[in-house]
Amino acid sequence: MVSRILQREAVKLSDVLKCRSCGSPSLTEVLSLGKTPLANALIAGADLAREEKTYPLDLVFCDRCTLLQITETISPDVLFSDYVYFSSFSETMLRHSQALVERLIPSEHLSPESLVIEVASNDGYLLQFYRNSGIPVLGVEPAANIAEVAIANGIPTVCEFFGSEVATRLRGEKRVADVIHANNVLAHVPDLNGFVTGIETLLADEGVAVIEAPYALDMIAGSEFDTIYHEHLCYFSLTALDALFRRNGLQIHDVEQVPIHGGSLRILASKSSSQRAVSQAVVDLLSREEAWGVRQREPYLAFGAQVDELKRTLAEMLSNLKGEGRRLAAYGASAKGSTLLNVFGIGRDTLDFVVDRSTVKQGRFTPGTHLPIRGPSALLEDEPDFVLLLTWNFADEILEQQAEFRSRGGKFIVPIPTPHII
Repeated sequence: MVSRILQREAVKLSDVLKCRSCGSPSLTEVLSLGKTPLANALIAGADLAREEKTYPLDLVFCDRCTLLQITETISPDVLFSDYVYFSSFSETMLRHSQALVERLIPSEHLSPESLVIEVASNDGYLLQFYRNSGIPVLGVEPAANIAEVAIANGIPTVCEFFGSEVATRLRGEKRVADVIHANNVLAHVPDLNGFVTGIETLLADEGVAVIEAPYALDMIAGSEFDTIYHEHLCYFSLTALDALFRRNGLQIHDVEQVPIHGGSLRILASKSSSQRAVSQAVVDLLSREEAWGVRQREPYLAFGAQVDELKRTLAEMLSNLKGEGRRLAAYGASAKGSTLLNVFGIGRDTLDFVVDRSTVKQGRFTPGTHLPIRGPSALLEDEPDFVLLLTWNFADEILEQQAEFRSRGGKFIVPIPTPHII
């Protein structure tokens, strides 16, 4: 199937916005997902009759710096001041974070005289491992409800949106970081340059910033279109990150690809004046991206065809199962799940309910599709035949947790990268 995007000339969007990184007006639309509700705007039962706002979800490519980004910017106050995602509910995230901390404490020679700061620190899921090792920590978290949980758990937390002004104030308070973490937050930031400048301001002369973000090339290779939602303004290649960081006084001196969230980049950055040498891994990945065509439009335009085919295949699978009289539910009231359900038009005519471990989400309804959100025990109580795994990025963890459901004959449908049943 040829995508709608490929059937016409690429659309120039210079009159819509400028690149959030380099300021170029030379932007090309590569994928349009229509209009969707905010992915984490879960609905209380009393509000189901109210009209939901929807916003365009269009992906564009910057011809100058290669950054992928969406055109719509929703106020961070709307998206994050009261948030429903708590990282500690995921065993995968906890294990991932602990392993990183245990590696960095010796490699960065951290001690009780050091300071580790995490930007978008959530409920302290990562910083707790430093604190437990006697390393002073500070979180910066804009969601008041989540910051309160972190503080109650013994993680000092500043409840603010991070940027250059906050960084300058913290440095003035002599809070200079030997390590700065920023996991899965850079994609959420409207002012990329202000954010990265803030990191440079707050970082010690020989300190290191450790930043993780979903990798744009993995997103495309794996047809991970559900990573696209209004909280995620940008989607990064190393090429795009390198230009952004250099522009703001930092150098990426090391990089690794990690499997978390369907494929992410973990970059290590330091001040441009630092004595840290740039690793061969950085040189090699930049070279591989050039060979892939990171500066060309064509690989991004082809993404639309992949999404079309995924939609056709999944719709056919679900239709066949419903035609056989099978009962279907879903696992994961996640942001990516919201994108998939709304873009593909999968709702209550197909799925009976969705389950999620987060007690914050249970009792509410999914945005747009209005599926009731229940606890995982509902799978054993109602015993649907098949469960659409919306949080496929945590598949191993979830399949292990649901061993009893599977032993009773329940099966999971993994939609990404190609729909399949396990």
